[in-house]
Amino acid sequence: MTFKPANNIQDLQYFGEFGGVNPSISDSSTYTFLSAKTMFDTFEGNADGCYLYSRHSSPSNLYLGEALAAMEGTETANVSASGMGAITPVILQLCNAGDHIVSSRTIYGGTYAFLKNFTPKFNIKTSFVDITKLEAVERAITKDTKILYCESVSNPLLEVADIKGLSFIAKKHNLKLVVDNTFSPLSISPAILGADIVIHSLTKFINGSSDTVGGVVCGSQEFIDTLRNVNDGASMLLGPTMDSLRAASILKNLRTLHIRMQQHSKNAMYLAEKFETKGLKTVYPGLKSHPSHELFKRMMNAQYGFGGMLTIDVGSLEKANELMEMMQDKNLGYLAVSLGFYKTLFSAPGTSTSSEIPLEEQQSMGLSDGLIRFSIGLDADIERTFQMMYQCMEVLNIVS
Repeated sequence: MTFKPANNIQDLQYFGEFGGVNPSISDSSTYTFLSAKTMFDTFEGNADGCYLYSRHSSPSNLYLGEALAAMEGTETANVSASGMGAITPVILQLCNAGDHIVSSRTIYGGTYAFLKNFTPKFNIKTSFVDITKLEAVERAITKDTKILYCESVSNPLLEVADIKGLSFIAKKHNLKLVVDNTFSPLSISPAILGADIVIHSLTKFINGSSDTVGGVVCGSQEFIDTLRNVNDGASMLLGPTMDSLRAASILKNLRTLHIRMQQHSKNAMYLAEKFETKGLKTVYPGLKSHPSHELFKRMMNAQYGFGGMLTIDVGSLEKANELMEMMQDKNLGYLAVSLGFYKTLFSAPGTSTSSEIPLEEQQSMGLSDGLIRFSIGLDADIERTFQMMYQCMEVLNIVS
């Protein structure tokens, strides 16, 4: 049976306290009890449906977590105040001093910095590999390895992870496969393909309005319970708690994600094909020229397309900056980091979202000065958008 993530979201039914079509927002940091014993049982995690303190959980956060778990096909989920507030507790929960991680070499700059610069303080080491080469992944595994970490579609180079292949390696070596699926919600379902834990920055496509920062960890009930444990749970003790008002806002936006992802993907496919036809060095998983195009097709939920992210290389940082400034001046998008907005966003990742990665490592992985990362928006007339972008490129002699 085909997995249909949007159906799973829509099949959830929540009513508000007074019959509202949206669930009531729990605007409280602490909760009252009719008996002291119930308070004790709740603190110990033995009272279903009772709430103690909003750092532990709240109804609003649980509603959102349930919906995201349904979307990803996992038992449950835990929401957090940011994407990094999801990523970092997972790594610290799974690893102890002396442990080792094998990670994709191309990942979000904040994740790279955490693995490269922060976790070594706790004697946790990471080997960064080309995640598209399964033999290189397996060679990097040691007796101390605990995690295989990757992004479904990598930031910013748009490399595609073979999640089934990585899952096979992880199970063979008794490792946890952790997949950040921020770039490809609905399009790819990592847990269905064998991932143990799926992470999102909710800030991006899932929320879709660039007004909220959030994250989520989707996984087994057992693992999420360990994250929330009051004695040694990393999410509980580090405290990256999502505000209930933000959780309610994201839940509302989640219900239109399927429509938005279809339009993001449609527009990105159109622009990628046009850019490539005009001779621009274009990377997009939907193009047959992408080295992992067929892999993406085998993994994808086809109705949501190949996602809204693409890159072009215009040769130099100077040209990239000139083009981005001109496109913003023409109201074709915004020169801004992040992604998933209704408006196209563009940035030069080498000097922004991937700036934490040393220059020599950027060069070795193929992250060039002239690379522009596009998060393609929801433009109603994408043909007009392309024509206006191409005119900007002609003015700057990027194309002839």
